[in-house]
Amino acid sequence: MSLDTTLRLLAKASGMSAAEIATAIPRAGAATVSAWLRGEKLPGREQLDALARAFGVPAGALLSELASTLDPARTQGEHDLLAAYRALDTRQQGALLEVARSMAGTRRSAAPKRKSTSAPRTRTGRSQA
Repeated sequence: MSLDTTLRLLAKASGMSAAEIATAIPRAGAATVSAWLRGEKLPGREQLDALARAFGVPAGALLSELASTLDPARTQGEHDLLAAYRALDTRQQGALLEVARSMAGTRRSAAPKRKSTSAPRTRTGRSQA
């Protein structure tokens, strides 16, 4: 879930408007908070900490979401897969994980066999080395 979606859900759950949230955030007016809720801007670290306090959630929860969206090690496919996974209900998520794990297990067991490093054998089974 994107940071703006998380913030919108937290605002809705707490019944707070952008103006009410802005009063709890240093150097942020209602227009800035509205831009965060629309995903047009990102809050700074101090503002994220203040948002977490205002909503009563751990700051790490907001920061980890932000970090995951900026993680250069993730491919677009990983982001797409995570977004699709989050759109599923709990039962569907479990089924998807089961399929993914079985595919990963199949892939590992289907890996090519390593070539033998021992010397070639003759017809009698003895090594030529």
